[in-house]
Amino acid sequence: MNAAAAASPAAAPLIGFGEVRHTRLKPVRHDFHYPTYFLMLPMRSLQANGPGLLARNRWAPLSFYDADHGDGRGAEQGGALAWLDELLAGEGIRDATGEVWLHAYPRVLGFTFKPVSFWYCHRPDGYLRAIVAEVNNTFGERHCYLLDAPKLGQELSAAKVFHVSPFCPVEGSYRFRFMITPDFKRTVARIDFDDATGPLIETSVGGAMEPLTAQSARRALLGYPMMTFGVAFRIHWHALKLFFKKVPFFRKPPPPVTFTTR
Repeated sequence: MNAAAAASPAAAPLIGFGEVRHTRLKPVRHDFHYPTYFLMLPMRSLQANGPGLLARNRWAPLSFYDADHGDGRGAEQGGALAWLDELLAGEGIRDATGEVWLHAYPRVLGFTFKPVSFWYCHRPDGYLRAIVAEVNNTFGERHCYLLDAPKLGQELSAAKVFHVSPFCPVEGSYRFRFMITPDFKRTVARIDFDDATGPLIETSVGGAMEPLTAQSARRALLGYPMMTFGVAFRIHWHALKLFFKKVPFFRKPPPPVTFTTR
């Protein structure tokens, strides 16, 4: 394992407790931060050994559904991991056959909205081979940004091609930075957006990770009982605030022709 990869623990599901942050820099400043929690799932281990305590593809107060990712295929078609392997192979990446860690929101009480999920794809020797940022908008559309041969802590970039917010143009680029501590107990994923004139949006999500147990799941549900409902509500609430602040509005363009931007 080299500096591009963190020393992952025994491959069992983790839950992270932390914060999501968002700052708009112009034409008016607008920022917010909220407590949150998320899952960090070892997808190959789950496929091989079963979900353990994780409620997978079945209703539970806190659960994970394969159909919430990728092309929506269910477990009978290999689930989200089969989709990911096909995506990587289609981009010429055939050596990411080690563990795949998925940082994503769960379903809570049967509901989820996942603005962005991150797939950390490793080679068998633990080297971080690729990261896939899977982005959803509120129009039911999805797009992936593939970051080839990334390194943790290093800034990565991709051209913005997918409509996310009516208050951001589809132009410019994203700057990504991912951090995972060597003990695999903390993570931060940062995405900044630069439009044609420079930095516009700064966002991050991260927190402290621990094993997913009945106790940690209960703490998440009792501490944030409407978490995923809150994610969707806050997107629309802050959009309304931007509207009243007279931030320029951009109509939704057609989605990208290709599903993946490299």
